[in-house]
Amino acid sequence: MKEYSSDKIRNVAVVSHDGAGKTALVESLLLTSGAVDFVGKGQDNKHIMDFEPEEIKRNVTIQLGMAPCEWHDHKVNFIDTPGYNEFHGEVRAALRACDGMLMVLSSTSGVETDTVRAWDYAVELQMPRMAFINKMDVDGADFFGTIERMRELFGKGIMPLQIPIGEGADFEGVVDVAKMTAFTYKDGQPTEVAVPAHLIEKAQEIREMTVEAAAEGSDELLEKYLEGEELSLEEIRQGLREGMISGRVCPIMCGSATSRIGLDQVLDRMIRYMPDATKKVMTATDAETGEQCVVHVDKPLTAFVFKTLLDPFAGKQSFVRIFSGELKEGDRLYDVNQGVEEKWGKMVTLIGKQQIPVSAAKAGDIVVIPKLANAKTGDTLTAPDFKVTYDAIRFPQPLYTVAMEPVKKGEEEKLASAVLKVAEEDPTCVVVKNAEARQLQIDCMGEVHLEHILNKMDRKYGVQAKLVAPYIPYRETIKGSAETESKYKKQSGGHGQYGHVKIQVDPLYDGSEFAFVDKIFGGAVPKQYIPAVEKGAKETLDKGLIAGYPMIGVQVTLLDGSYHSVDSSELAFKVATSQAIKDVIPKAKPVLLEPIYEVNVVNVFAPDAFMGDIMGDLNSRRGRVLGMEQSERTGISVVKAQVPLAEMSDYVTALRSITQGQGVFNRQFYTYEEVPHKQAEEIIAAHKTQD
Repeated sequence: MKEYSSDKIRNVAVVSHDGAGKTALVESLLLTSGAVDFVGKGQDNKHIMDFEPEEIKRNVTIQLGMAPCEWHDHKVNFIDTPGYNEFHGEVRAALRACDGMLMVLSSTSGVETDTVRAWDYAVELQMPRMAFINKMDVDGADFFGTIERMRELFGKGIMPLQIPIGEGADFEGVVDVAKMTAFTYKDGQPTEVAVPAHLIEKAQEIREMTVEAAAEGSDELLEKYLEGEELSLEEIRQGLREGMISGRVCPIMCGSATSRIGLDQVLDRMIRYMPDATKKVMTATDAETGEQCVVHVDKPLTAFVFKTLLDPFAGKQSFVRIFSGELKEGDRLYDVNQGVEEKWGKMVTLIGKQQIPVSAAKAGDIVVIPKLANAKTGDTLTAPDFKVTYDAIRFPQPLYTVAMEPVKKGEEEKLASAVLKVAEEDPTCVVVKNAEARQLQIDCMGEVHLEHILNKMDRKYGVQAKLVAPYIPYRETIKGSAETESKYKKQSGGHGQYGHVKIQVDPLYDGSEFAFVDKIFGGAVPKQYIPAVEKGAKETLDKGLIAGYPMIGVQVTLLDGSYHSVDSSELAFKVATSQAIKDVIPKAKPVLLEPIYEVNVVNVFAPDAFMGDIMGDLNSRRGRVLGMEQSERTGISVVKAQVPLAEMSDYVTALRSITQGQGVFNRQFYTYEEVPHKQAEEIIAAHKTQD
């Protein structure tokens, strides 16, 4: 593959809901362009892009894959992304590397949940978008119904550039409404024909919408249009390109990936409408001054690591988007985030897993650099004399928490190492070493994602894990005040031990976890022993008094005491205080607290019928439903609630079931509240059983 200048490069993230035929489309586009000689079909598991064992087993895309092709003296870098929502982090990574997004929709299923999610993230990134309505040759195909739904959700900028010739078994080609000509296909090869008579009126109607949208792309074209002058084909294309780059217009195409109908026109329009890399202007942070700066393609080298793959045998592969400058073999490469200069030997591009050597890459290109020792996903690589950083990727919040233990005894370190390597590849797998629980916890996206993580650890690193219940960080506190005294006296010949304290405990209501008050007068307890009293109180409370969880919200006041001039010591006063705390807490109305989280459930364009089920389920989890709000987009509502963390372990799965996969949620810690009596008794009883 030859070297291309920045203006000849297009970077396109291909996204869809699961099952829309996205990977089949990418592979068929590669075949159409001549980048590959053969692609698999359907369930034959011979896909170029899906080659990981889990992908082959499930016949779905799990991790992003790249594949460049050449078309009309241009280079198109496709980034194929997963459609299943538990792997949506890969979509976010792909969009950060690309300049445009191609949404793939099924003509039978229309707009689905993950289509909306990808659209919203592209809007956030101000990324140009176009769409391809696939499977037009499948029974039940509905092109105009899909267009209508897209307009309801995404606005009037949805603009068909084509209409289908037939649908389902009768589908044979497309009408180009701008040129008012048609193309039929046989074995992927187009034949230009006249527009069928029964489609002329519809094509002209769509063409008028297209011309109007194109005219709004510039004042000059709009003036010409309003004066009744006919826009030329090039003017229409110019207006549509400007409208797409600004985000005002989303061009729509249609066809069939498996029958290879309309794919040459998809490639044509990517070259015509997708922005080239020379137009990319990035905002970065100067690593030395902390000030914002603007980076154009002609600045010194800057690049961004948007994906990391680890292999026990092949080593690390860093997927890199070059935003400015040029990278050539032998150039120095500085990792600004890690503060080190990276040693590297070569770079490649990939078609699936096939490596193609690359000797130089200009701004706008995407390459893979093997065996960078320090680079991680989200790092910025630069020339040593131009140290700037780009913002990290905003990955979705992993909300499915489990705890792991090795199946084989003694493999704790091996398990921890394996899961950390998986997390380095996948930022939506977050490893938490919970010191309080002495537990290895994993936050991930759901059951399918978890299964993938477990399989990868076993396959790549030879370690098997079993799941245990994740630790819930309960807390203890008191609701009343009480006082007591304790004397620790020990005589065993020679130097003895003597410590005597009188203390009072009171609840704290200001949010503090612990407070200590010294009310000693006249030296009843010498000043050098006061810190030991405080330490003894704090350490005893931290161990818990009723269920083994740290006790918070307690003020301990030292009222009085006594000492022995020879036998008293810090240890004696610490032990006396510990005994006093253990004695006084049961008298101060101790209770168990649990963490409460604020939960926002987003019901993505689901009917109101789901609302009752969502609220009922939250109530069954001891949650408080605070209300429901309507989103700016039609059909999307948000349920706000406060729910105990202990009741949220399976909520990811339950919500998908309730809403048919359309509901998502986020959460953040809110406060601690008292555990209801029944649940508290069960937790306390379980603790006593462990003891």
